[in-house]
Amino acid sequence: MSYQLLYIKLPARRIARISLGMLFLLGLLLLVGCEIESTSTPLPTPDPGGETWWQVYFTDPNRLNDPDALDGSIEAELIDRIEGAQESIHIAAFEFNLTPVAQALIAAHENGVEVQWVTDDENGLEADSEEGHGQFAMLQGADIEVRDDGRGALMHNKFIIFDGKTVWTGATNLTVNGIFHNNNNVIVIDSPPVAAMFEREFSEMWAGEFGPKSPSTVNQQQTSVVGTPIQVLFASEDEAISYIIPLLSGAQESIHFMVFSFTYDGMGEAMLERAGTGVEVTGIFETRGSETEFSELPPLYCAGLPVRQDGNPSTFHHKVIVIDGRIVITGSLNFSNNADENNDENVVILNNPAIAAQYLREFERRWVEAKQPNLADMNCN
Repeated sequence: MSYQLLYIKLPARRIARISLGMLFLLGLLLLVGCEIESTSTPLPTPDPGGETWWQVYFTDPNRLNDPDALDGSIEAELIDRIEGAQESIHIAAFEFNLTPVAQALIAAHENGVEVQWVTDDENGLEADSEEGHGQFAMLQGADIEVRDDGRGALMHNKFIIFDGKTVWTGATNLTVNGIFHNNNNVIVIDSPPVAAMFEREFSEMWAGEFGPKSPSTVNQQQTSVVGTPIQVLFASEDEAISYIIPLLSGAQESIHFMVFSFTYDGMGEAMLERAGTGVEVTGIFETRGSETEFSELPPLYCAGLPVRQDGNPSTFHHKVIVIDGRIVITGSLNFSNNADENNDENVVILNNPAIAAQYLREFERRWVEAKQPNLADMNCN
């Protein structure tokens, strides 16, 4: 299977430092048929297998929507992992209001586990005085240090590193809405090399380095785990979308996406170009904001692509793309110029058909709930 890469005009300052990353993406595109040695764990069913290096979880607002009933929820899984930590828990998370998680972190700290948290200023520490919050104050009262970014752009990351070995990431905010009402995903990767990439980013933010001026180590953010190529990207220093567009332009069979916010024209153009060659391009948008002049929904819909608006009365919060049934792109990054150029974000790209199958099943579940856009709202010419 051949793949055509998109040649992108990049700023001169970036050409040298992304060359290795682009080579890795070429390998990601070309690797086909690797042996998979893992199983996934879509909630609420626990993983029945033995030792695995990855697990995938999805929220289920239709059934698991009571924050007082944790069994089977992502929050319960997170608490289990906190209780299992032996040395360190490093968290970079946008917002927080989960009291049971705060209690578990305090218990871990009291048992000698190093717990550190980096959050957003406005949506993190400053929001802690709002109704239903106060969990950061709980942590600080137990001598757990919490630092924020102290700047206008967002510290929008959603990742946790356990014991320098395991990474928890995806789109899920550590909030009641994020876990019990919104559509979200989590992927857990058990890999010290991947954890080291996230630890390096965490250390930068802990030291006060945020946004586009923080150092990029993108050429050190590729690895392979049990035959699965993995690329890690951090916005805004890595200019993450410049790595995503070539993958879209290399699609040969299909592109499925689930998005909270999708306003990046270059990505929409790449999808339209692929659709014009016969590639199946289909996606689900969070309804709010999807009908504006900035959204990619109208141009895709007006071009005749099968795209829908979500059916969740709360929030459709995924930031996921699946390419050719095997390449998965997920993380905290909304597909917008602002997220790519200003925020602190994280992206994981994996070439693994078994992982992709889990995300495609979630796509199918959400597709059934989604609705056709109203033609009158699309302003098709």
